[in-house]
Amino acid sequence: MNERFKDLIIFEMANNHQGNVSHGLKIIEKLGAAVHKYGINAAVKFQYRDLDTMIHPDFIGRPDVKHIPRFLSTRLSADEFFTMVQAVRDAGMQTMCTPFDEVSVDLCMDHGIDIIKIASCSAMDWPLLEKIAESKKPVIVSTGGKSFSDIDKIYSFFTHRHTDFAMLHCVGMYPVKDEDVQLDCMDRMKNRYPDIAVGYSGHEDPKDFSIVKMAIAKGADIVERHVGLATDTIKLNAYSTNADDVDGWIEAILSARKICGQKNVKNIPQSELISMDELARGCYAAVAIKKGDTIKREDVFFAMPCGREQTTSGQFSPAMVATKDYEPREAIMEKPIVSLIKDTRSIIHDVKGMLYEAKIVVGNEFELELSHHYGMQHFRHYGATIINVINREYCKKLLVILPGQQHPMHYHKIKEETFQVLYGDMTLVLDGEVRHMKAGEVATVERGVPHAFSSVNGCIFEEVSTTHVKNDSYYDDDKISSLDIMERKTILTDW
Repeated sequence: MNERFKDLIIFEMANNHQGNVSHGLKIIEKLGAAVHKYGINAAVKFQYRDLDTMIHPDFIGRPDVKHIPRFLSTRLSADEFFTMVQAVRDAGMQTMCTPFDEVSVDLCMDHGIDIIKIASCSAMDWPLLEKIAESKKPVIVSTGGKSFSDIDKIYSFFTHRHTDFAMLHCVGMYPVKDEDVQLDCMDRMKNRYPDIAVGYSGHEDPKDFSIVKMAIAKGADIVERHVGLATDTIKLNAYSTNADDVDGWIEAILSARKICGQKNVKNIPQSELISMDELARGCYAAVAIKKGDTIKREDVFFAMPCGREQTTSGQFSPAMVATKDYEPREAIMEKPIVSLIKDTRSIIHDVKGMLYEAKIVVGNEFELELSHHYGMQHFRHYGATIINVINREYCKKLLVILPGQQHPMHYHKIKEETFQVLYGDMTLVLDGEVRHMKAGEVATVERGVPHAFSSVNGCIFEEVSTTHVKNDSYYDDDKISSLDIMERKTILTDW
């Protein structure tokens, strides 16, 4: 994700400057103070229109055509807009602008605007989008009034042009009613477009903070709303927040982020662990147990409380050997048994979890290999999980690389293979060249070409190849090459 998009809060000024630079600067000053107070990543967004070319000359001055009178009455010159743009920079915020025509895109470039925003009404204005894509600026697109079929087209348009872009769920109703907000669409957008930032642009009652909180809970990377400044003579519309009252909206966002926690990470506080330990059952001797005896299930019982360093009910194993004599009702103080079986089971659970998260269903008809080049005890650092789907004249495998795991340098004499990343990140070293790959990217490994791969956060990739033949992997490390194939592979047929 572009760092400019990370946890971004957008203040949409639109025409709330009232065509008055002095009034616009007051709004920016108040927003800047709030941004400084809360230390947030924020942007102020303007709207640029070249009204002389954007409005048909026959309709200029017509009071009966919606929006045109408002646009004309709040008109500012390029220099006046630049004065406000500079004030946004001076206040420590990003500059953002929605251009509604090609001339205004050029003005965005002249003013050095940081991010170009595309309004919902322009989201399928292909001539305008082409001009915006040519700017090479980061882009945020609102999707109000657009079906998922439409949004697919927008996504494809910017993806093909290698634009750094994000999309916002938006309902183009001013103000929007609760029953029309449809925040569940964000779930679908995040699943459908996992490689871009997704956010929410709100037009709800500015006093209602519940919707923006729910948007954050849905995973919104970006949130946006209209902001103005009420005075004795200026009344805000029904969907704009008063700059004097913007603290409440910001605090709602920050509160929701705190409640939701860090994305994709579950942190377990020490206080929570202590709380759980206080409720755990401890292991106690049901009968007298002699030192050196194997402790059987019928020799113990489980009850609260569980003392410090006492064996818990979850840690007990009937293979434990007593390291001391125990009297009936005495707390068992044996350490959990560490075994390759437990470690292997833990690895399998982690592999399954990655497949679940990636929504990859492997079915039941496959053979699974744990490839452990330096032994199972080092598997999480060196190795790979290989799911053999089919092996005929053609071969298909799924390979799962756990976070921080690497597969050593090797090559094949018989097999040619092509990798496609399905999930996560992969660093492929191919014939000395390092490639950092993400989902969707493809690489072909020809016969005799040395290659190795690893992952920082975990990766699942598909391997399609010619027929796989045993003993066709030749490793740079002589220690690996000297091992029998069964010494570096564990085969499972059921997990």
